[in-house]
Amino acid sequence: MDELTISVTIADRPYRLNIRKEEEERVRKAAKTINEKIKQYSENYAFNDRQDLLAMVSLEFANSSLDFEGKLQNTDQKVVEKLSQIDNILSKHVD
Repeated sequence: MDELTISVTIADRPYRLNIRKEEEERVRKAAKTINEKIKQYSENYAFNDRQDLLAMVSLEFANSSLDFEGKLQNTDQKVVEKLSQIDNILSKHVD
């Protein structure tokens, strides 16, 4: 496994991380996205504490993740149903 140590800054605090090499771009992009969201919240809402900003960013990302997870489960269910229909059609023609 190809690992490397990188440093990312989130909310003006540096963090050293040990990650797989193929994750580097995604991790750096995630840190950048978090910092951009923190900036948006600090400019648009009356939060003075970094902890409040991080909490709101975390809530937004968790909400988006749960929404995506629900959509993914719905899509998975539709795929299984379609595959079952295809299997039934093929079974009728193979026999």
